[in-house]
Amino acid sequence: MSLLKKLQTIPAIAKFMMNRYAPYRGADIEIEKMDLANYHIRVKMPLTRKNQNVVGVHFGGSLYSMVDPFFMLLLLHHLGSKYIVWDKSANINFLSPGRNTVYADIRLDAAEIAHIKELTDNYAPVHRKYTVNIFDDAGIRIAEVEKTVYIRRKNPKPATR
Repeated sequence: MSLLKKLQTIPAIAKFMMNRYAPYRGADIEIEKMDLANYHIRVKMPLTRKNQNVVGVHFGGSLYSMVDPFFMLLLLHHLGSKYIVWDKSANINFLSPGRNTVYADIRLDAAEIAHIKELTDNYAPVHRKYTVNIFDDAGIRIAEVEKTVYIRRKNPKPATR
């Protein structure tokens, strides 16, 4: 494993790197909390000129972007390198205009990881659906994002002589 990949598994370094990721900097998205050991990531995005749409509320693409990679990231962290994890599809429902700072709490748990390991024990792919809500400062639900993630245990490498 390369040094960069090893460093990315350290939560403080992963958070630092994600907060400097160009699309996130461009939209003023910030990873506020990255607690990989406890299956939790909290993301926030204030409303700024960089991420508002033509009517002055949060741009929908930025709302989706703020939650996009995190289920995959949590799964990769807990399943390890013996698994393939890819985002397969996503759906976002806009429920209310975002007029101030918005937040999303992305969560999984140990039981879900154990269940995925059971489901993929035979190397067959599985698709898991996860939902995350985006709220504003007042607790109003701004959007609901449903992600479908493809997960498969890697086939064992053939024995060499």
